Amino acid sequence: MMVSTRGRYALRVMIDLAEHSDGSYIAMKEVAERQDISLKYLERILPVLVEANLIEGLRGKGGGYRLTRDPKDYPVGEILRLTEGDLAPVACLEACAKPCVRNAECRTLPLWKELDSVVNTFLDSKTLSDLMQDGKE
Repeated sequence: MMVSTRGRYALRVMIDLAEHSDGSYIAMKEVAERQDISLKYLERILPVLVEANLIEGLRGKGGGYRLTRDPKDYPVGEILRLTEGDLAPVACLEACAKPCVRNAECRTLPLWKELDSVVNTFLDSKTLSDLMQDGKE
């Protein structure tokens, strides 16, 4: 599993919104400047987060983005699965995969299933709140 720039940036944006949250909307330009991410790239990430109701946006003067939940209620796994798609370590475990013809005699399938479980359990055990604390230790 390799997390792409999209997934990494989505986490950075979510942490930024959490750290600068006072209930008001935060301008995309401010987030872009603080995180050193181009506005063009943010314009591709933020709608995905809005559509999934992880953040909400408001257009116009005084507009921007803000979280829809408390930072402790955002599992990292949820954000990464949204931006990265399936986090499965092999294609046969992806959610939309066709059944593998070798499934019954595959000697490595149990290994991949266990790895998939460990990765998802780990990522779901970490929250935005955890990541905010990790940077301050």
